[in-house]
Amino acid sequence: MKKKLKDALHRYKVEAFKMSHMTVEEQQEVTKEILDHTAQALQNAYHFHFDKDTSPHRVEIFQMIKGVVLETLMPPVVEKVMRRITVLEHQNSHLVRLLDELMEALSED
Repeated sequence: MKKKLKDALHRYKVEAFKMSHMTVEEQQEVTKEILDHTAQALQNAYHFHFDKDTSPHRVEIFQMIKGVVLETLMPPVVEKVMRRITVLEHQNSHLVRLLDELMEALSED
């Protein structure tokens, strides 16, 4: 019994380590998922409504700043956040599998 539990825990640790320390080839598989999450997050940018008495010059400057932020500054930051979230999601699924194995082993005895 102890051996089964120890083996299951070891498999989880190995899988979690592999997920957080992937090589470039292994990252290729997860990259599409990360980029999809990043694109969805960037599409949810807020839209601002200005009062009628707001200067068009101010609105133009604001839109220019918003464009620069959304096109140059935010994508790398959001991609790093989404990469971490995706790794954690995969580790979480491995943890659920570990719990299933543990419950299965405990129910056998």
